[in-house]
Amino acid sequence: MSKKKKIIWIVSICVLALNVYIILHHNPLDDHTQEIIKKVISCVILNGIYAVFLKMYDKIAILPSELLQNRWLIWKLSKNDFKTRYAGSYLGIIWAFVQPIVTVLLYWFVFTVALPSRAVAVKGDIQIPYILWLIAGIVPWFFFSEALSNGTGALLEYDYLVKKVVFKISILPIIKIISAVFVHAFFILFTLILFGLYGYYPDLYTLQIFYYSACMFVFVLGLCYITCSIIVFFRDLGQIISILLQVGIWATPILWNLNIVASSHPKLQILFKLNPMNYIVEGYRNALIDKIWFWETFYSTAYFWILTFIVFAAGALVFKRLKVHFADVL
Repeated sequence: MSKKKKIIWIVSICVLALNVYIILHHNPLDDHTQEIIKKVISCVILNGIYAVFLKMYDKIAILPSELLQNRWLIWKLSKNDFKTRYAGSYLGIIWAFVQPIVTVLLYWFVFTVALPSRAVAVKGDIQIPYILWLIAGIVPWFFFSEALSNGTGALLEYDYLVKKVVFKISILPIIKIISAVFVHAFFILFTLILFGLYGYYPDLYTLQIFYYSACMFVFVLGLCYITCSIIVFFRDLGQIISILLQVGIWATPILWNLNIVASSHPKLQILFKLNPMNYIVEGYRNALIDKIWFWETFYSTAYFWILTFIVFAAGALVFKRLKVHFADVL
């Protein structure tokens, strides 16, 4: 059996299993009609994406195939990118951690010292110091922000490699994202230590941080293939992304609690939940604070992965379509 057929068989089995799970899944919070509507919509979307995957397999699969084939080169270039980013400065890579730490301390001072009424965040029956609730949400945002910004400019920064005919330029965005992972790993460790100092120690639920980090990695990678392709022809995109990231930290429930919006503006809550970073931020808090498994939020998980597949497939198609013109424009 060829590699293509094996992958299609595996995906087919997964899709069939998901269809069965959707049909058998029961949410006691939904009424019967609402639950049926959710199940029908979920199955239609899932099978629609599966049909698109089968039809466009060759165009979509070429990108992950190239990344897999060049995994050792990607790893070496990612480490080199991280080391050379701050080369020439006295403190070196320490600068990679300074700005996020200062940002966390600033928010901690504003919302804990200057505004002491916000010192405790309430989630259900759990009361937790605001600094812990804040850092559990802002750490994944730091990674997303850095990965998207650097990944978008990957082709511009490595323009000399883009012009090389034999070089696989598809590996350039992922190099920047893996480079951002090194900083993210430090902040995950920093978060766990901070939680430990407050008496909240790691357990099995904490392992979900790796799952949610992987979710964010795949999503931002697909997004970067779209943005890094477009910015070659439209340089203003970099400034637009910077503005969107400034808005995004407030549009995502990182500094504020989504439950507050739910009580006063229930329809607005649905809009905020459509933000894919809401799934990641809530996932980190579920792993560290609420102790909820990711499969317990089935529809949110399904929505995120469906959106991620669409974004990644779109990124692969856009990159493949435009890459023949990169060298000419750069």
